[in-house]
Amino acid sequence: MHGLMMNYPLTLAQILEHAHRIHGSKRVTTLLPDQTFHSYNYTALYERVQRLANAITQLGVIQPGDRVGTYASNTYQHLELYYAIPCIGAVLHPLNVRLTAVQLARIVREAEDKVIFVDGAFVGQFEELREKIECKQIVHFNPNSTHTGVAYEQLLSEAEPAYSWNIHDENWAMGLCYTSGTQGEPRGVLYTHRSMFLHTLAVNQADVFGLTEADVVMPLVPMFHAMAWGLPYASMFAGADIVLPSVKPVCLADLIAETGVTVAAGVPTVWAKVYPELSKRKQDISTLRRLIVGGEAMPPTLIEAYEKNLGVEICHAWGMTEMSPTGTFSKLRGTHQNLSDAEKWRVKAKQGRPIPGVELRLAAETSNGFTKLPWNGEAVGELQVRSPWTASRYYNIEPTTEHFTTDGWLRTGDIATIDVDGYMQIVDRAKALIRSGGESISSVALETSLLKHPSVLEAAVIGVPDEKWGERPLAVVALSQRIDEDISDDLKQHLSVEFPKFWIPDRFVVVDEIPKTSVGKSDKRAILGMFISTGNSDLP
Repeated sequence: MHGLMMNYPLTLAQILEHAHRIHGSKRVTTLLPDQTFHSYNYTALYERVQRLANAITQLGVIQPGDRVGTYASNTYQHLELYYAIPCIGAVLHPLNVRLTAVQLARIVREAEDKVIFVDGAFVGQFEELREKIECKQIVHFNPNSTHTGVAYEQLLSEAEPAYSWNIHDENWAMGLCYTSGTQGEPRGVLYTHRSMFLHTLAVNQADVFGLTEADVVMPLVPMFHAMAWGLPYASMFAGADIVLPSVKPVCLADLIAETGVTVAAGVPTVWAKVYPELSKRKQDISTLRRLIVGGEAMPPTLIEAYEKNLGVEICHAWGMTEMSPTGTFSKLRGTHQNLSDAEKWRVKAKQGRPIPGVELRLAAETSNGFTKLPWNGEAVGELQVRSPWTASRYYNIEPTTEHFTTDGWLRTGDIATIDVDGYMQIVDRAKALIRSGGESISSVALETSLLKHPSVLEAAVIGVPDEKWGERPLAVVALSQRIDEDISDDLKQHLSVEFPKFWIPDRFVVVDEIPKTSVGKSDKRAILGMFISTGNSDLP
């Protein structure tokens, strides 16, 4: 027997309409590149989104599912695009400005972007990409004197002021985000209106982001990075004020103090870098109550510094682009209140418990498939997940057992343990993924490219601890013939053709032979052990 409840599509237009009708006076403030502020309320944003919807349609985005790219930082215009594009039935495709033109050109070709909106802050580097793609419909906002193409504000001024949202199917695609390329090539993840709506409801639970209309939310995580962790939608649904830092604020403490930020989100490397600045301005940033931290693990010592010295709660989040992206969130339970501070910080350093709607399991691969492992804090296995907002396959790629199990779970590639209270902790990476400053670097892709160099016979890339970035790639190479001079600059130049600057290893160590496992593969554990045993000096 079916129930007798109303049944209509869950779409992002509902989030936009609710924000406009219920929270119209709440504000969106952007720190512009010239360090001045642009500020307006939700009502003004809503009116501009309607004009933008008409403008995008006039540009020729008229077929449901047309992809529209954005090449931008965290600005109010990008926020407008986050709503206008999916609400007309098109697909929002944020482009990662940190990738090279070669990588992005492949992504744009695969996505078949019909229009690309470009932030003036990146117009220079975008020109290199523009030469490699077929998309000629380019719109600029915050333009500088060198831009060419259509002007964003002119488009809005000429567009009709009203638009009627008309998404009939909640399973219609709304966004396309690409992974950072853990296996050498980024893979597309195609979100639906339903998946993002449900993700928004889940992260706004009290034990997750817990946002309210009294909050002032600042996403430092880029809007091109896994939909800014869903904060553009979660914040507006809750009615929170939003502060967008554009490209890079000169002084984060000033920005927090002037706008009254209560919740901020970003990778640990950002919070490690700005901690001295914030600690000197403790009284000025007294509104700041919580940091949402993701991308990589935050050291317990840094958690302690923020919570003990600044009174700012640290909440670890974990997820993947494939998960929209939030999967787990780390907050203390009532049973933890009697623990010592040191014990509490150890719990908080874990990646946390699955948020409502997410299922986790630990699995050990066997000849017959997978064996489920217990949640006892000791068993270590591959972390597998499923949820209503987790991908079932990649865009334009047939699903394989490498990425998805036969019973429909996503294989994360992470090796983890889960304790009896449900707190998950990543202990290793099955694919030797390197996490630097919250971004993913594929050791496999770097190794493949290094082996194309005529002087390189063998190559292995490992992640080594780094105080500033958390982890940095180190390349170990065996050469085809002896070379007396330092080959590092030559190898860096070789890699820079294909990869962005932050992917390039800081060091290249030449060895006679790379250590191997019993099956003849590079033994990365042994290499890392050699690196650590030499006190971070050159490998023998």
